Amino acid sequence: MSEVMTVPNSGTGTRIASYRPRPGGRSESLGVFGALMARDLFVTVRELPSFMVQVILQPLFMLFIFGVVLRGLDLVTPELVRILLPGVVSMTIFQTAVQNTALPLAVDFAATREIEDRLLAPISVTAVGIEKVVFGAMRGLIAGIVMVPIGLLMLGGHWPLAAWPAVIVICILGALSGGALGLVIGTSVPARHIGVVFAAVLLPLMFTGAAQYPFFGLAKLRWFQVIVALNPMTYVSEGMRWLVLPGRHSIPLWIDLTVLIVATAGLLVLGTSGFHRKSQD
Repeated sequence: MSEVMTVPNSGTGTRIASYRPRPGGRSESLGVFGALMARDLFVTVRELPSFMVQVILQPLFMLFIFGVVLRGLDLVTPELVRILLPGVVSMTIFQTAVQNTALPLAVDFAATREIEDRLLAPISVTAVGIEKVVFGAMRGLIAGIVMVPIGLLMLGGHWPLAAWPAVIVICILGALSGGALGLVIGTSVPARHIGVVFAAVLLPLMFTGAAQYPFFGLAKLRWFQVIVALNPMTYVSEGMRWLVLPGRHSIPLWIDLTVLIVATAGLLVLGTSGFHRKSQD
């Protein structure tokens, strides 16, 4: 059964809107959602070597320079080395999710128009947008999981086994918030400007997310601490430190979880709204 809609826009968006299957029932929609995810995962597996090179090199060199080279030169304290790995893993998860949601979306809408096939599937437009977020989040989780053993081998130490269930929850929320932010960026920025936006957004995100320093260590730089508090990635970094570095002064876990849930929900609302608008262009 197809649904006929009247849309004032002309061009491809009109063709999609004027002949779009009605979303099926819950079971059918879940099946279509799963099929879209399976398609994206197949592409990820096929491109796994290049994907890993893209997402691992930057955090790997950050760990190497700060945790190995500068430590060997006695230019950093052991405490910095301790807090570095949870922060770098958080940064890897969050930024990978942002990039792997925003960039494919911008390209799909502007160049390949591959998104049109998904919009013609018997599933709601909102669900198509959420699938993009979930897929970007999964890529972020893969990158973060790979970084954990690498970092532990490079820097030494261990993470308490009992902390892992909560660590996984923090990682999932961090990945989803990054994916939701990627949805906002990918539906707000023209593809020709995406490189400039990434340079203007991702670099500040990287250095204002408490990945390389503890949040409460910024007490003497109150203005910068306020900026850091506005970055969702901060609560991934601090939440992970709260769990794997017991006894150190970090933002309490309940605050981290609350902020990440609220941030993810708010960004999803903005992102899906932009996705609806973009799908009609």
